[in-house]
Amino acid sequence: MLRTDVTPRKRDEMRNLILAAGLLAALAAPAHAQELTGTLKKIKDTGTIALGVRDSSLPFSYLDDKQKVVGYTIDICMKVIDEIKSELKLDKVDIKETFVTSSTRIPLMANGTIDLECASTTNNADRQKQVSFSNSHFLTASRFVSKKSQKMDKIDDLKGKSVVSVSGSVNLGQLIKVNAARSLGVNVLTAKDVAEAFLMVETDRAVAFVMDDILLASLVAGSKNPDDYVISKDAFSKPEPYGIMLRKDDPAFKKVVDAAVTSTYKSGAINGIYEKWFQKPVPPKNVNLNLPMSAALKKLVANPTDSGDPKAYE
Repeated sequence: MLRTDVTPRKRDEMRNLILAAGLLAALAAPAHAQELTGTLKKIKDTGTIALGVRDSSLPFSYLDDKQKVVGYTIDICMKVIDEIKSELKLDKVDIKETFVTSSTRIPLMANGTIDLECASTTNNADRQKQVSFSNSHFLTASRFVSKKSQKMDKIDDLKGKSVVSVSGSVNLGQLIKVNAARSLGVNVLTAKDVAEAFLMVETDRAVAFVMDDILLASLVAGSKNPDDYVISKDAFSKPEPYGIMLRKDDPAFKKVVDAAVTSTYKSGAINGIYEKWFQKPVPPKNVNLNLPMSAALKKLVANPTDSGDPKAYE
C-alpha cells in the first residue's frame, strides 16, 4: 500500500520505483525456463527424444547384422543429441526409435510421434511447407537401376516398360512427371520401401527402379550379384539435398539442431563419419561403396545451408 502522507510527486516516484523493481525481478528470472517451448520442452519434460529411422536405407539408416539401427545419418543425429543434452543440461536422454517409410515419415513428424527423422529424406520447397530440415548433410540425384541385360541407360529407354519407385518419395513424383511430359507410356509401379522396390527388379516384376543414386548404389553393392546391375547416367533431377527432418515452426529446436550439424562440419568430425560409411566396408555384408566426398558436398560442409533449392548446391 502506498503512503497517503506524501505529496503526489513523491507518490508517483515511489510507484515508479516499485514498478521498476518488479521489472528487474522479472528480468532476473531464469530466461531459459521461460523460453523453453516446443520440442526442447518435450525432451526436457520426458527425458526422451523420439527418432524416426529406416530399416533398409544403407548407408544412411538401416539395420545391421545385430538388428541395430546404424548409418551415416544416425551418426550425425547422435551429434545432434549430444548438443541437445548440452543445451538442456541433461546428463542423459533416452532414445526411442520408430521405423518410418516414405509415406509415414511426415505424418509421424506432424503428429508428434517422432522429433527427428534420421534417414535419407530429400529437402525441397514442397516439403518445407509441412516440415523443417536441418542444414543438409548429403547430395544426390534421381536415376534408375536396371539389369545390364536390359541394356538401358537413358530415360527414354524406359518407354513402354514397367518401372517401380517408392510410394511417397520425390522420385515417384519425378517419374510420373517425366512419363507424362515425354509420353513414355511407362507402367508406373509403387513399392513400400527401397528394399521391396529393388526386389521387384531382381525378380523381373519391374525392369527398372527410380530412386536416389546413392541408395541405388548401396542396394547394388549389397545384392547377391552386383555385376548384374547398372545405374543410369541419365538423371531425373539435379543434385538434391538430404536433411534431418524436424517439426515446422520450432525455431528454438532447429537452432540447436543446425548448430550441432555445423559444429560437426567445422570441427572436421564429418570427415571421419563420411569415410566410415562411404569409403570403408560397412555391415552387414562388409560392402565398400568407395565413394569419395564430392566437390559439391565439400562446398556444403564449408558453407552449411538448409536450402531446398538444388541451385544452391551447384
